[in-house]
Amino acid sequence: MKEKLAQDRVLVIVGPTAVGKTALSIYLAKQFNGEIISGDSMQIYRGMDIGTAKVTEEEKENIPHHMIDIKDPSESFSVAEFQESVQTHIAEINRRGKLPIIIGGTGLYINAVLYDYQFSDQKRDLSYQAKIEQEIEQFGIEKVYQRLQSLDPIQASQIHPNNVQRVIRALEVIDRTGHTMTELHVNQPKIPRYDSTIIGLNMERTLLYPRINQRVDLMVQKGLIDEARFFYDNGLRDAQSMKAIGYKELIPFFEGECSLEEAIEILKRNSRRYAKRQYTWFRNKLNVDWYSITPDNQELVFEKISADLAGIFENIEN
Repeated sequence: MKEKLAQDRVLVIVGPTAVGKTALSIYLAKQFNGEIISGDSMQIYRGMDIGTAKVTEEEKENIPHHMIDIKDPSESFSVAEFQESVQTHIAEINRRGKLPIIIGGTGLYINAVLYDYQFSDQKRDLSYQAKIEQEIEQFGIEKVYQRLQSLDPIQASQIHPNNVQRVIRALEVIDRTGHTMTELHVNQPKIPRYDSTIIGLNMERTLLYPRINQRVDLMVQKGLIDEARFFYDNGLRDAQSMKAIGYKELIPFFEGECSLEEAIEILKRNSRRYAKRQYTWFRNKLNVDWYSITPDNQELVFEKISADLAGIFENIEN
């Protein structure tokens, strides 16, 4: 069991994609002498900048950022690796007398950090993966996915059938441990590892969804198609990094299975659905202080959040 570091403080910013978390993180880092830790499982990949809406050097405003551009797109990255790296950053930032600010992102990854989830030290069984991949090739993913549905229906409901790697992983856990991933998640620690404050931004769907659509259009204008094509042409079609929203939707276009317009519409749809899932996950899994925001009142909301946090982090000096 890892030693608890309850004295270490951390601020966490959550919310659906495109709601304004990046701007808020920069604002609060300047107010409270903070350093930012990305809680996004895909911003770790070098070169995957546009599709992951990675913060630019200009946007950083000289605020230190961590957990960005630390892996090549050909490499895999687990939640356990993320947990270890982020917990190290939290400790180091606290030792410097500054405030670590996690901005997310990926709900499971953030929970794993805050609640010190325990992960098996065993590495992936490549032979098991090859066996299931052979079954998929012979019988199709649907039959394998149905097996997961029968063994762990809760976990299956959270995994799209086309996410082959997650389907295989869930089955591998059952095969090797005798427990489902749902059972393992239920038995994870419930006591926070840190003195954490979690704030969330939320926006009405009628405002957020057009904002998401516009963001996708802007990504395309900035060169998303060429960015995704580069990794596809370099043999990364089946890499973990290409499973991210913003990249996987373009593969059918590259393979001549749909038009670019159709791929972009699917990307917008998947981004909207992801935003809905993010909000539901954070609302159900974390104790979040929510703030409603609109494109027109961002400055006022940021000031309100800063005022509310002032009493908590008042002894952190700039």
